[in-house]
Amino acid sequence: MSHTLFLVRHGEQQDAEYGVDDGPLSPRGQRQARLIAERLGGVPFDNVWNSPLQRAVETASIMSEHLPALDPQPTALLFDCIPTGYSPEMPASFKAFFNSVTEDQVDAGEAQMADTVAEFLSPTREVTNDLLITHNFVIGWLVREALNAPNWRWVGINQAHCGLTIISMKTGRPAELVTHNDLGHLPVELRTGLHEPQPF
Repeated sequence: MSHTLFLVRHGEQQDAEYGVDDGPLSPRGQRQARLIAERLGGVPFDNVWNSPLQRAVETASIMSEHLPALDPQPTALLFDCIPTGYSPEMPASFKAFFNSVTEDQVDAGEAQMADTVAEFLSPTREVTNDLLITHNFVIGWLVREALNAPNWRWVGINQAHCGLTIISMKTGRPAELVTHNDLGHLPVELRTGLHEPQPF
């Protein structure tokens, strides 16, 4: 049978450009969340999961206000994380970013993403649609996994705030990347978050 993952990055965070680790959505982020909810209004979701961080929780809350059938549940599997450390295969321009990443962060990120892939990125016995509201690097890792790309290749697979990525999995077939970072529901002035590299 088939399992379809709808991956949504949270809306723009207030004051994220000042290095704040977490916080509420900006007014623009709230608008982004409302528009992605409208975009997904016709999808019969079986499960909705979100990162426990505030920016993702608020995105899920706004979406559920517009889509009352949604019942978002927090899970630590969708926390913001660093999936790997720096490797020579990565563009040299990313090296400075990884200088501030600790071994403990990398170890935690690797363990988390292994569990996340096992939990979400597999076929199911029934036709299932799941919505995950999470973070840039988590989505990049899941896209990399779906494409069976090298581990380092999550770098540069970026997702705008409230962009839409869809991965379809069917028994006996490789995962299919249906769409990545679709922004058709967002007007140009709301297309934010594609700085690189950055975890917000």
